[in-house]
Amino acid sequence: MKPKKLDGVEVWKQLEDVLAPRFKLTVLDRAVYSHLLRHSFLEGKLRLRFSIVWLAGNLGITSRRARQGVRRLVDIGALHLIERSNVGHVVDVRLPQQLCAAPSSQSAPACSLPSNGANLEQLDFWRTRPLRLAIHAREAGLCFYCLRQTPTRDHCLDHVVPVAKDGTNSYRNLVSCCMDCNSRKRDLSATDFLRSLYREGELSRKELTARLAALRALAAGKLHPIVASEGTQLPGS
Repeated sequence: MKPKKLDGVEVWKQLEDVLAPRFKLTVLDRAVYSHLLRHSFLEGKLRLRFSIVWLAGNLGITSRRARQGVRRLVDIGALHLIERSNVGHVVDVRLPQQLCAAPSSQSAPACSLPSNGANLEQLDFWRTRPLRLAIHAREAGLCFYCLRQTPTRDHCLDHVVPVAKDGTNSYRNLVSCCMDCNSRKRDLSATDFLRSLYREGELSRKELTARLAALRALAAGKLHPIVASEGTQLPGS
């Protein structure tokens, strides 16, 4: 089963009506963000690798301007930079709904991560509704396992390592998924469950590889949920 595409019309409404005015995006910011969003989420990808030369060529701008746009988007949290090298960049592109999930702040975006990583590591993300919603927001409405678009009424949290096998409520061990995957996974390991989805034709080989990589990134603490900014008391803290 192929994952459903995001509602592009709704995404662009959020970009134009909420994200752009909130962060005062320039024409360059919008062009770079829109192009990267088009080649990531709108093609069913959760992570994007690209080069500045590729981006500049596609947009018809100089490499210097393309680099400025990328830096600006990283600064406001629209891009989460995973890797940067002479070969290219690897980023997670944040959806407008992720960036604007929390009230705005005059000093800093309320959806940025706290600078003190220890606070994030100590949080029990099952404990309060705001923290559970932060996990759902991180997956941007997609099931972590099968990649299908999941309505709010049908999504739930799943422990990657089951509680019965000493799984914790850390953001590293919780994912948002559809009710079907939650029911079918049961006490299987996430790796085994993903492989079963592949065998049943619900994930392609490319999607399986990407999901297994996402599991490794999750365990390594690279897939941060969106929580309150520094200086704002975190729910449950």
